[in-house]
Amino acid sequence: MGFHLLVLNPGSTSTKVAVFEDESVSRSEVLRHDAESLHRFPRIWDQFDFRLKVTREWAMREGDRYNVVISLGGLLKPVQGGTYTVNAQMIADARANLQGEHASNLGCALADTLGHEFSCPALVADPVSVDEFEPLARYSGHPLLKRSSLSHALSIHAAAERAAVELNLAPSRASFIVAHLGGGISIAPVSGGKIIDVNDASSDGPFSPERTGGLPLQQFITLCYSGTYTEQEMRKLVMGNGGLLAYLGTNSAMDVEERIASGDREAKEVYEAMGYQIAKEIGAMAAVLKGKFQGIVLTGGLASSSLLMKSIVDRIAFLGPVFIYPGEDEMRSLALAALHVLRGDIQPLVY
Repeated sequence: MGFHLLVLNPGSTSTKVAVFEDESVSRSEVLRHDAESLHRFPRIWDQFDFRLKVTREWAMREGDRYNVVISLGGLLKPVQGGTYTVNAQMIADARANLQGEHASNLGCALADTLGHEFSCPALVADPVSVDEFEPLARYSGHPLLKRSSLSHALSIHAAAERAAVELNLAPSRASFIVAHLGGGISIAPVSGGKIIDVNDASSDGPFSPERTGGLPLQQFITLCYSGTYTEQEMRKLVMGNGGLLAYLGTNSAMDVEERIASGDREAKEVYEAMGYQIAKEIGAMAAVLKGKFQGIVLTGGLASSSLLMKSIVDRIAFLGPVFIYPGEDEMRSLALAALHVLRGDIQPLVY
């Protein structure tokens, strides 16, 4: 008999779940959490019991025996890419929101709890905090502030590898600009399989369904000291209550597209502005690679939007070939990482 894998991927607005039998997915689902459901939880870790309950119920409906539970890792300390055994220090760092507050921080604790319940190991692979930056990418503009490597690393690595395979290239010899487009947006130049730069999706780059991205700095400083908002409210404003949600009252691209189809001009302009900012960030990353790359890869949930893809591709097609991979290969990549451990091909790393 083969291995049965429970794969988890907590994101800003959903928890993706899947059961794999060896390399084949037997069941998968996106457990969506709308803004109203999440609004009652002031902090990310307040969502833990809610997400655990819905994930546990789904897992128990799909089976009663798993050989491993593996999840996307969160904003942990900077680490090399790879697969890690969940341990107490990892969970403590995740609970401390060591490099920021995000739903992916819940992943290791969800995997650990379910691993104990199903009597199997708990793993994470390619956490958000994978750090492959080149030295120049770390400069911010002031020595008190250092740019950090925080990204949708698993999705970016998987998408770059998929594009390389499509072009019959070894990933180690290929370069791409990869844009992960979801609840958060990460746009990275990937050279030789390494993410050598990336916008921090929690505070920089394009706005997304619920994040502000980069903001006018002087106005932002004034807002911080206006006395209107607490520190926690300001953090939530830029990561959770920004982007499409702030402009249009929804974090759902599907809702926005329905409004556009019904003639809502404001929704159309805001959606086009998001595409404009994504395209602009891709152009910046083209400069990092000095224009020497094999293509631009658009992936993540928003890559399913033909309207948004047209808005972006119209602005970037002159740079080179564009590969669109709707959704992402994250779930399969997590499953393969777990299988390598279960089969003894690799030893899991110690956090």
